[in-house]
Amino acid sequence: MPARRLRGLRALLTATAAGALSLIGFTAPADAAGTGASDTWNPPSNLVQPLNEVWKHVESTYPDLYGFKNYGWDQVMANKGSLNYCVRWESDQPVTTQMRDQIHTALKRQSKKWIDSVAGFENFPYQEVPVKIVGWAVKNRSTLQWSDNSVDIYTGLDGGGAPQCAPDCGRFFHQDGNYSKCPGGAARHYDQSLWLTKGFGGGAGGDWGQRIGSEYMLGAVNQDNIHILLHEIGHTYGLDDFYDWTPTGVGGFLMQAGTADHITEFDKWMYRDFWRHVKNRYGL
Repeated sequence: MPARRLRGLRALLTATAAGALSLIGFTAPADAAGTGASDTWNPPSNLVQPLNEVWKHVESTYPDLYGFKNYGWDQVMANKGSLNYCVRWESDQPVTTQMRDQIHTALKRQSKKWIDSVAGFENFPYQEVPVKIVGWAVKNRSTLQWSDNSVDIYTGLDGGGAPQCAPDCGRFFHQDGNYSKCPGGAARHYDQSLWLTKGFGGGAGGDWGQRIGSEYMLGAVNQDNIHILLHEIGHTYGLDDFYDWTPTGVGGFLMQAGTADHITEFDKWMYRDFWRHVKNRYGL
């Protein structure tokens, strides 16, 4: 739950994944989120009660809700409206330049879907939040079948033997913004990791990034909604799981794993609700 997602998952960058897994299957998706964002807090009347229930649950279960300073929101604001990623390729499958670029494009597309839900809402200052992939981590350099220098390549391993992007360049390890030991400096730092693991079922997500199966990602790379990745990105922004309860009158939404394959109206308003409760830390 929240402690595991936001605090306990810090161990994920140096060990194996922990935390609840999202279901790959889904049923009875709810209505898709509308386009554009409302300027103020005015959710549909049928969502007012369940949204209030969700926030009360968050306040009562997150151990450091307002003190925690590494939500996706914090990363976006620290970068003045952008995000940097590093891909951890935990697979022996070779990656061509085309595959690399497809993964990059897919990640940007999924991130944009969340940002589009809050752009223009209650002083969120950015209409777009560009995503840049600055690095790849891999066990063997030969797995990556390109020679250009568009991304930094890391071949170090974490304590569990998984490829790891350089800790000196990671916000997870340097939330003070000091990247003086990162070879590329602050411009080549990464805020989150997209950890793609061979044979990994479901997903995990937190302030450190997202972890899903490499086969799943490649199979879904051209889909409009890569729903497990979307779900895990929701966790990065602080949204909770709903494995053991359902808010009154709603069902079939993305953050309720296995019940929707896209960001629904309820997901969108939960996302906005989180923003409106943390925006004051940025003077907004």
